[in-house]
Amino acid sequence: MLYSIFDLKQKINYKNEILAGLTVAMTMIPESLSFAIVAGLPPLTGLYAAFIMGIVTAILGGRPGMVSGGAGATIVTMVALIATHGIQYLFAAVILAGTIQILVGVLKWGKFIRLIPQPVMYGFLNGLAVIIFMSQISQFKNTSGDWLTGTPLLIMAGLTLLTILIVHFFPKITKAVPASLVAILVVFGVVIGLGIETKKVIDIAGISGSLPSFSIPSIPFTFETLQIIFPYALVMAGVGLIESLLTLSMVDEITETRGNTNRESVAQGTANIFNGFFGGMGGCAMVAQTLVNLNAGSRARLSAIVGALTILFIILVGAPVIEQIPMAALVGVMMVVSLSTFQWISFRITNKMPKSDIIVGVTVALITIVLHNLALAVLIGVVIAALVFAWDNAKRIRAKKTIDDKGRKVYSIYGPLFFGSTTAFLEKFSPKEDPDEIVIDFKESRVVDMSALDALHKITAKYIKENKKVTLINLSRDSMRLIHTAKEVIQVNIEEIKS
Repeated sequence: MLYSIFDLKQKINYKNEILAGLTVAMTMIPESLSFAIVAGLPPLTGLYAAFIMGIVTAILGGRPGMVSGGAGATIVTMVALIATHGIQYLFAAVILAGTIQILVGVLKWGKFIRLIPQPVMYGFLNGLAVIIFMSQISQFKNTSGDWLTGTPLLIMAGLTLLTILIVHFFPKITKAVPASLVAILVVFGVVIGLGIETKKVIDIAGISGSLPSFSIPSIPFTFETLQIIFPYALVMAGVGLIESLLTLSMVDEITETRGNTNRESVAQGTANIFNGFFGGMGGCAMVAQTLVNLNAGSRARLSAIVGALTILFIILVGAPVIEQIPMAALVGVMMVVSLSTFQWISFRITNKMPKSDIIVGVTVALITIVLHNLALAVLIGVVIAALVFAWDNAKRIRAKKTIDDKGRKVYSIYGPLFFGSTTAFLEKFSPKEDPDEIVIDFKESRVVDMSALDALHKITAKYIKENKKVTLINLSRDSMRLIHTAKEVIQVNIEEIKS
């Protein structure tokens, strides 16, 4: 078991893993602080979440190379609860959300992430890339919320550009050290060495603190409390799992390996339960930090562990140094991440994709950008894609009419018989004009759902009313099983079974 947890069976590049972990920690700190402050929480709740989510999911999770932390996507779902009931109710809701996520993993529902179509993934990643980029633009404001102007703006822009150039060109010199970490250190050194006045991490919030301590949420343990927190917990659990499992799928594609969605669901849930008991705001996988991690050369769990422990070390000891890191360095790194996250290939293949897929991808991207709700965007995209698929299949059903050697009229059905195609199916038949016996041949078709059974019931009832006999032939085993289950509702004649 220990081998599988810490990836000791695979060859680990310890240098890459450690440096990648340090880089991830640097980029995660300002983001976790920002999310906590926006939600009206103490800054340390964001850092505690980054540490707890990072360490637990790194050890127990189903995807080496993936990074979790205090994510904005999940805490946004809790803002209303925090505003109306306070932080203790937040911790209770996070614990309940974690329990729901564990249940999803235990029941092996994580596999349903495979139902998300590629256009939805394109839209998700493109929308996320725009969000990451725009969130960095907002850093070009001062502490009072006004846009920087004059010399402060030029300094911020110049340091950001320097960071981007280092991240882009340093790998051409050597890949021994992550370019993003080098960029942060170089810009940090330039600012300190030249005494340049610019926006720093300390301008967001102080990050010094103590070890997270165990505490049971101070709330009434009543059914009324459960009614209050359950809707928030359910939404948070869903949002967190969708974002985490989409991130897992993205890492699978980049690394050409396969993660375990159910194990990741359990890990995410366990981490959130720990968050609720140890003062963290909860979270999920962080796409941007995962990309930073992968770009830095990480392919194992060690980097995420290093990143989490680095955040804890900074909280306890290193805050005075980290608070002096220029925000421009972190902004530059995240801008490069946003550019690499954007699926530029989606533009090149636009004229080769069905129009419906283009609409789905654009819709998901727009919802992601406008509402900043990744889970809602993905769900809407999946629904649209499913409806388009159903419509396309509904149009494909057709019937070829022939007369067999027994003088019976044979309707050979092509295409699946399901809720979307039942109307077209019923329109193929002419009960009044047909001979006394007809045959419906399902060799090239399938009876898929209850709507299909209802359609068969209706058409046989029409022929019975005309004193005519209907026989079904060449039914698949799945179709036979479905009809047999509904035998008390639908009575049909079956002549033969397809082997």
